[in-house]
Amino acid sequence: MTTRNRWIASLSTVLLVVVMLAPAAGAQAKKPAAKATAATSTPAAVLLDLNTATKEQLMTLPGIGDAYAAKIIAGRPYKAKNELVSKKIVPQSTYDKIKDEVIAKAAPPAKSAKK
Repeated sequence: MTTRNRWIASLSTVLLVVVMLAPAAGAQAKKPAAKATAATSTPAAVLLDLNTATKEQLMTLPGIGDAYAAKIIAGRPYKAKNELVSKKIVPQSTYDKIKDEVIAKAAPPAKSAKK
């Protein structure tokens, strides 16, 4: 084998290793950025209020279908979101799926009619 052929073989080997390792290095670099995005993409303003959400909005929550959404609406008002379990509206396993996505703000006081 000539010097030129050895040089080409070595260069080919190095290029092959770089090409094979590039996707793994790129995937590692993207993982921390994805975690940071997930942590910042759920600000408190995005929480769904159990006392004012529509049936359709409630049904976007994981584990909440037509029946649970109707039960949540029927059980209003809620002082705290954990009342979904204490009032037996949803099971604990379903509550565990949605607890970080909901809030129970105090219902506004009813206005009395004045003459």
